[in-house]
Amino acid sequence: QVQLVESGGDLVQPGRSLRLSCEASGSIYSIDRMGWFRQAAGKERELVASIGSSGITGFADSVKGRFTISRDNTKNTVYLQMNGLKREDTAMYLCYAHIRTTIWESGTTYWGKGTLVTVSS
Repeated sequence: QVQLVESGGDLVQPGRSLRLSCEASGSIYSIDRMGWFRQAAGKERELVASIGSSGITGFADSVKGRFTISRDNTKNTVYLQMNGLKREDTAMYLCYAHIRTTIWESGTTYWGKGTLVTVSS
């Protein structure tokens, strides 16, 4: 069994920063891509940022230049540093990771339950 647990969500004022963390635990052989989606009330889930096992990253246009993503492979953890937060960044942020539990499988995408980010004055 694999579990992803996010942390770091909070209520912050516009312009401030937050860092989200997501740790994968359980029976893990390897982790390929990890990243973050977000879902705001009444809106579709949106890919925010992702990072491959080699460190190659990708970002949604709406967060480029403000958000960075990193990972610590020794801790099976991915981070999302969010700077210059805007009201429109308010959402539930969900972590995902594509994980192989054995050498023989192609891998499965696992999801966390989310951490809430609210940007408001």
